Amino acid sequence: MTVLTRWEPFRELSTLQDRMSRLFRESYAGEGRDESLSTSSFAPAVDVYEDEHKVTLKVEVPGIDEKDIDVRVENNTLTVHGERKIEREEKEENYRRVERQYGSFTRTFTLPNTVDNENVSATYDKGVLKVNLPKKAEAKPKQIKVNVGSEKSIEAKPSEVKTSESKGPSKAA
Repeated sequence: MTVLTRWEPFRELSTLQDRMSRLFRESYAGEGRDESLSTSSFAPAVDVYEDEHKVTLKVEVPGIDEKDIDVRVENNTLTVHGERKIEREEKEENYRRVERQYGSFTRTFTLPNTVDNENVSATYDKGVLKVNLPKKAEAKPKQIKVNVGSEKSIEAKPSEVKTSESKGPSKAA
């Protein structure tokens, strides 16, 4: 099944800007000291796919308790908010390197008008949050059966057609 996706250049520019900002932030954070042990905000990776019945989002949020994740739908906007907290039993001074990102995140998605906002559901399993957005009944494709060769032909009733037959030019008497 081929799916056409609308190209939105401004969204791609925004993503590029976020990545560049993160690159500069990470490269200058360690300048003048060994390695930064501070917490930073992050944006978990998201996969979005669609079929004829629903739109599904899979959000990677490993290490986050389900009680620390909030999923909301308001005005055709889906918002996923959460927080990855650093473990309290592990003391920061014992770390030599911290590569995982900690802190809060918010991801916002504009939903198409075809999504039924009243029946949104979410599940959390093995560090992946799966949000199911079912489509409205009128938005689902309907298959129409086409009958080939079995169509009845409509026959027209022969009407009485009066024709005057003339055999040559008429003579006026």
